[in-house]
Amino acid sequence: MSDRKPLMPKATAAWLVENTALAFDQIADFCQMHLLEVKGIADGDVATGIKGMDPISSGQLTRDEILRAEKNPKLRLRIAEPKFGMPPVKSKRGPRYTPVSRRHDRPNAVVWLIRNHPELKDSQIMRLVGTTKPSILQVRDRSHWNIQNLQPQDPVTLGLCTQVDLDAEVKKSAKRVPKDQQPVEGEEGGTLLPAADTTGYVPGGALRVEEPEAEEEEATSIAGLKGEEAEMLERLKGLKGEDGEAQEEEAQPEQVVDYDDEDDEEKGKGKDKRRSR
Repeated sequence: MSDRKPLMPKATAAWLVENTALAFDQIADFCQMHLLEVKGIADGDVATGIKGMDPISSGQLTRDEILRAEKNPKLRLRIAEPKFGMPPVKSKRGPRYTPVSRRHDRPNAVVWLIRNHPELKDSQIMRLVGTTKPSILQVRDRSHWNIQNLQPQDPVTLGLCTQVDLDAEVKKSAKRVPKDQQPVEGEEGGTLLPAADTTGYVPGGALRVEEPEAEEEEATSIAGLKGEEAEMLERLKGLKGEDGEAQEEEAQPEQVVDYDDEDDEEKGKGKDKRRSR
């Protein structure tokens, strides 16, 4: 079977059955149909009411090719090369399908995206959430019928899109934003972290594994800090002990001597002299 498929295969098969002496397997191979389906067309059970299309006038076959195949039933028909090369048509990606049970959550997801990622365009929000542009505009200008009850909810947690798709759209929009307006790391209101940092997802299906060296360095640094704290506590205890002894000495009151009698005064003077010596 050839890679190229003829236009309107059932109509082409009906014309070949009616106007040529080709075998059923030759027609089935050219039109990329089942042999029983071609036999059903010949019997009138299949493709009833379909008008046959001439492949010669449409440029898909030549008369010489049909005559050559009619003489030898083992030969297979070859579709004619087009006279004009047509560029390949890129198929447009349709809107994202949203389950019925999740459709009432789309406005909440739109509110979340507008608040946390204002750099996203309406077309990007439409691709992520699967909503329409009028609905996004109604949420932006707060004219939505249920605007009072809308609450921002992450579309990833709601199941409306994946974290990988959201990160891809955010990266695309970040390229358009000037560097002066891009959020600085550490400030509030920045964009979400990529999936590789939050979930450990790496493109290709692998999971990011933390290196054990970083954990060992953190453990050694923590142990060093604990040792320094213990030394400081010992030093503080020693300082407190010396200060306590000095304070006790200072706190002892001086002895006051009262001399009531003359004899006591003399005795007291003698004691003072001894002390002075």
